[in-house]
Amino acid sequence: MNNLELQKHANDVRKGIVTAVHSAKAGHPGGSLSAADIFTYLYFEEMNIDPKNPDKEDRDRFVLSKGHTAPGLYSALAYRGFFPVEDLKTLRHLGSYLQGHPCIHIPGVDMSSGSLGQGISAAVGMALGAKLGQKDFRVYTLLGDGEIEEGQVWEAAMFAGFRKLDNLCVIVDNNNLQIDGPIDQVCSPYPIDKKFEAFNFHVINVDAHDFDALRAAFQEARETKGMPTCIVAHSLKGKGVSFMENSVDWHGKAPNDEEYAVAMADLEKIGAELEKAGEA
Repeated sequence: MNNLELQKHANDVRKGIVTAVHSAKAGHPGGSLSAADIFTYLYFEEMNIDPKNPDKEDRDRFVLSKGHTAPGLYSALAYRGFFPVEDLKTLRHLGSYLQGHPCIHIPGVDMSSGSLGQGISAAVGMALGAKLGQKDFRVYTLLGDGEIEEGQVWEAAMFAGFRKLDNLCVIVDNNNLQIDGPIDQVCSPYPIDKKFEAFNFHVINVDAHDFDALRAAFQEARETKGMPTCIVAHSLKGKGVSFMENSVDWHGKAPNDEEYAVAMADLEKIGAELEKAGEA
């Protein structure tokens, strides 16, 4: 898939995020938008998955360790064909299968998550299970940069590095903002790359919004043997929506009707520019 197609998919994913959170009147748009390109690359390009057979045995696995950004995961799954896009409007509604954190009963979701720090532990277990069972699937997990202030993250990383789980790829969405403010002012986890290197990870720093860079990083991760990989993805919180970009205020609240209209206009403009680029 070429970069323009990926950019169009990512823009659709962002529309789905904003629509879902607006409909729910609650949720976490900022970190979902910052990770939208990562979700898009994983589900439309990188992972061995099949929306028609979401539980196939040899599929790659994904764990959303920063589970509050479920709107991003749900939108990527919907646009990839795991369930109807229209269902995104039921986010957090009474009786909906799409609640505020991922649940394993949702098509395409490999692990329930939400309590920060725990998702990476599940991913490490999956990767170890694959090794012990001589399976060749890969395991991916996405963490928040605020989330890695949790001690359990480093227990899991220590184990993964010690067991040389080269079928594990950890991605850190490094948008530098958590619910209480900039991560380096709350409880700084920097330098992120050096910390993962100390736990015997191969580390790649990458622009989270550059599909060429993401493609090269995930290829390097697949080719790395004898140690797990951590991709530190430098991103912009709220990416794509003018008033949400780099604003901690949009970590965990929904746009009202007027704000929703502005957000969708921003994304429609991006979509029109991408269509024009495709015609050039």
